[in-house]
Amino acid sequence: MATEQITLLGFGLAWFVILLIILIGLALWVFWIWMIVDCAKRDFKNDGDKIVWILVLVFLGILGAIIYFFVIKNKNSNR
Repeated sequence: MATEQITLLGFGLAWFVILLIILIGLALWVFWIWMIVDCAKRDFKNDGDKIVWILVLVFLGILGAIIYFFVIKNKNSNR
């Protein structure tokens, strides 16, 4: 009986970890989409800058979104 409890506990923990990974992945995906939409709507001084940033966001994924957030979005929020 003790073995069954350990097995059920391990199975429950595995599902919790899987669910946590899925939720974190979903949050990162939403953040990435949010940064793409922000970039598409933002007025840049040059249209070439917008194209470059969209390409960075598309090809670098979440890393590009984090870079965009700190370089463009966060910089403009402080003003």
